[in-house]
Amino acid sequence: MSREVLMLADALAREKNVDQAIVFEALEMALASATKKRYATEDVDIRVSIDRETGEYETFRRWLVVPDEAGLQEPDKEILHFEALEQFPDMEVGEHIEEQIESLAFGRIGAQAAKQVILQRIRDAEREQILNDYLERGEKVMTGTVKRADKNGLIIESGRVIESGRVEALLRRDQMIPKENLRSGDRVRAYILKVDREARGPQIELSRTCPDFLIKLFENEVPEMEQGLLEIKGASRDPGIRAKIAVITYDKRIDPIGTCVGVRGTRVTAVRNEVAGEAVDIVLWSEDPAQFVIGALAPAQVSSIVVDEERHAMDVVVDEENLAIAIGRSGQNVRLASELTGWQINIMTPEE
Repeated sequence: MSREVLMLADALAREKNVDQAIVFEALEMALASATKKRYATEDVDIRVSIDRETGEYETFRRWLVVPDEAGLQEPDKEILHFEALEQFPDMEVGEHIEEQIESLAFGRIGAQAAKQVILQRIRDAEREQILNDYLERGEKVMTGTVKRADKNGLIIESGRVIESGRVEALLRRDQMIPKENLRSGDRVRAYILKVDREARGPQIELSRTCPDFLIKLFENEVPEMEQGLLEIKGASRDPGIRAKIAVITYDKRIDPIGTCVGVRGTRVTAVRNEVAGEAVDIVLWSEDPAQFVIGALAPAQVSSIVVDEERHAMDVVVDEENLAIAIGRSGQNVRLASELTGWQINIMTPEE
């Protein structure tokens, strides 16, 4: 029997190109799952340990040591601390008490059931390997194609083929640019928002609406940023409609706004085309908060400004001609300027 276990582990590891340790873990899970079926009326915790050298295995029933005051939430697999101390004087809360029980014969499990557990574990390992290989590249923007739609959003398959396979990611509906109509087979670029290794489906979540996506698109179009001559200090967006970015130059010979716009607007146009024609205001970043806010409210002309450090707010005075421009449609301009600068901005007329 032990020889059979070793041969199966070796064959599956070679077939699926995964570490033998993963196959042994899967076999232990399969044996433990089958052993639990002996206890039809109890929800027991079973651990199986296979000797990696000989293939021999032992089976244990386990009880988790819990604090006395917590009480037993799952009596079939928990034991109170004071009871555990009666058997093992040095036992700590969070440790397990184990009792060796008779092992199940490997042949009785049902080879198919065991193999299913093993193959699922291997699939998970393969998926993790693909994810790790992809993330090792350090890319923040994924380029891929829409593979299919599901209840959560769109499944995007990475266009970059890595040795272990292609990685899939989820673009949720609330992370898509409004009114954007993406269909199966469409090419799409999106920012890697987060990685959830516990997720059963795609473990990478994407966004096309976050400010970081806009920043990365500009970094891709403006080589001076990669050279360290120019930096985007922040961005705010109303996805698909309008955005503001704040730039600073570390080389006085460079015009930061003109550099981001590009010759005849080529650079900013390339970015806009990627985000459904979103209008982008490029403003100069300044260490002086008041100067930064004045720039962020462009194209409106500011008459005067009062800074309230305590409330972290600014009262900005504009004339009647600039009032509507400063506020923007549905308050868009002042809202984006406020998000970009991090200051609460109150627009008012000289009379106010």
